[in-house]
Amino acid sequence: MIKITTDSTCDLPRSLLEQHDITVIPLGIVKAGRLYQDGVDIRIEDIAAHVDAGGEITTTNAVNIADYEDVFRRMTQRYDAVIHFNIGMQFSSCYQNAKLAAEEVPEVYVVDSANLTVGHGILVLAAAEAAESGKSVSEILNLVEELIPRVETSFVLDRLDYMKKGGRCSAVTALGANLLKLHPCVEVIGGKMSVTKKYRGSMEKVVGDYVRERLAGRTDIDTRRVFLVDTCRTPGLKEAAKAALEADGRFQETVESRAGCTVFCHCGPDTLGIIFLRK
Repeated sequence: MIKITTDSTCDLPRSLLEQHDITVIPLGIVKAGRLYQDGVDIRIEDIAAHVDAGGEITTTNAVNIADYEDVFRRMTQRYDAVIHFNIGMQFSSCYQNAKLAAEEVPEVYVVDSANLTVGHGILVLAAAEAAESGKSVSEILNLVEELIPRVETSFVLDRLDYMKKGGRCSAVTALGANLLKLHPCVEVIGGKMSVTKKYRGSMEKVVGDYVRERLAGRTDIDTRRVFLVDTCRTPGLKEAAKAALEADGRFQETVESRAGCTVFCHCGPDTLGIIFLRK
């Protein structure tokens, strides 16, 4: 039997994690000088309330080598092999730490997703489904290698103060976007985040335009499944995105997911994205 493990950054819904027996290793979240575990003893609502009350924007800590090694050792006692998926190495040192831990434990294979949030999670899910169908370690690793460049991850942001604090954009960019009421669309390209468009107007309008434009005229989309991931708290935002997906009508399945604390620390509230595979 092959065990699939992942970091909390995968943002897959709990129902899917439980259905496929996927073990999640939480990243650290530092709020007001105290260390918490993503999704265990802190939620995105806790972070938002802290920041809204005037607190500093929280920061994230990579999983350390010892914690990875502990999980890998426990899992290899029960399974023939472990395949672990990390958030992209350009975004965190989790991958390097997991690789070092895996060197100490036989039959542990570490995958750099080159992605984040459900762009990372979509690979985890594919691997879990392949393991359940009886695929070997090499077959699963080959499948994932083929899928990584096909993952399309993008999202739109309402505000940039969280991303600025996390070092993901400059103060000048943040100020300019806020003054002009611009909402950037960020896409993961080559394992890095790039701003590919800037929208103007209310977020409800932006979200609908973003989804429609991501899909319009496309013939290269694998329409079996699309993930809608968000940190929205403003009424109507997620509904606008769902309406645009339903109007497009091509996807056989829409999976809704809530982003976790690691993503929230950098993107903040009212962020929304769609993730799918290209053909």
